[in-house]
Amino acid sequence: METQTGPISLKRVEYSKLNARQKENYNFHRAAAILSEYGYNSILLSDDWIGADFIAYHLDGTNFYRVQLKGRLTIDDKYRRKGLHIAFFNGRDLYVYPHDEMAEKIDAAGRINDSVSWSKYRSYSWPSPPSWALKLLEEYQVPA
Repeated sequence: METQTGPISLKRVEYSKLNARQKENYNFHRAAAILSEYGYNSILLSDDWIGADFIAYHLDGTNFYRVQLKGRLTIDDKYRRKGLHIAFFNGRDLYVYPHDEMAEKIDAAGRINDSVSWSKYRSYSWPSPPSWALKLLEEYQVPA
């Protein structure tokens, strides 16, 4: 591979044509760009570190978050008690929520308690959050 000279060739990618790893990288950079506007530096980890895909730390030196990047609203027992935040996009909107707190709110809402996924496997996700879940997520939306 040769180093290119001249102007950078820019052509937007079609998200739907990316593989899973490419989508994760794409979403990390989108999330990191938004978080940077709020004073956060984000570092992508080469492997999950205690469940985190990336670290977001604030320039004030006091706020530090381990973040699991998902493609959708997700709660899962494998993320419990790890101090993780979950980040996902719903359309162009970024949400970053504390996993355990959101899992408790969703469990208390009683909307998924009868599902096999939650009652048997303690894992649940939504391709698109339902309106009742969007209400729970309001305080965790990060405006772009």
